[in-house]
Amino acid sequence: MKLHLQKIREPNTNTSMRAKILASIAVIILGFLLGIFQKWLDSAAYNELPQLFQQLDITNYFGRLAIWIFLAAVISVYASTPIRASLNTFLFFISMVSGYYIYCNYILGFLPKSYMLIWIVMTFASPFLAYLCWYAKGKGIVSIIISAGILGVLFSQAFLLTQGFRVTHLPEVMTWAAAFLVLRRKPKEFALELGLSIVFAFVYQLFIPYWG
Repeated sequence: MKLHLQKIREPNTNTSMRAKILASIAVIILGFLLGIFQKWLDSAAYNELPQLFQQLDITNYFGRLAIWIFLAAVISVYASTPIRASLNTFLFFISMVSGYYIYCNYILGFLPKSYMLIWIVMTFASPFLAYLCWYAKGKGIVSIIISAGILGVLFSQAFLLTQGFRVTHLPEVMTWAAAFLVLRRKPKEFALELGLSIVFAFVYQLFIPYWG
């Protein structure tokens, strides 16, 4: 399996150790700050948030999956190797969860343990998914299927498909569009990627109905 995947995308062995360490430090800092930011949004009164945040419903946006899937995908596909993708994605989520619950515990004075457990499970699952996502920027049908799967999940967050088509959340539409820029391909491959992503999104919503 590993040898087969390596044919899809070759690891970049030219990246220096210093660059790898700096990348890991950057994702740790980013994750920690976003964790604090997310909890601050949750705890702030809605009418006290900046007007732009209110218009875009940023509080709800950061409380849903799309932004975290997108960031994890970006961290994964731009890593130098699939192992680095797994490591950096895990570091991102563990630091994000740490920032979120440190803010809960020491600033707000409570710790929602059941909700915390969900994020911990997701954090420890993230390295395995990140390893696979790294190949989304590769070549061939397997790579196209992986990238379409990522885009399909994001599409399912941005649009409602199984109960009549409609846009569900503008920031998530923007997130889906940004993911297409990250995972862009040649025109024929792009058409296949887009078509498969819509199929994945439809199947996803059949089994996991839209909840936002």
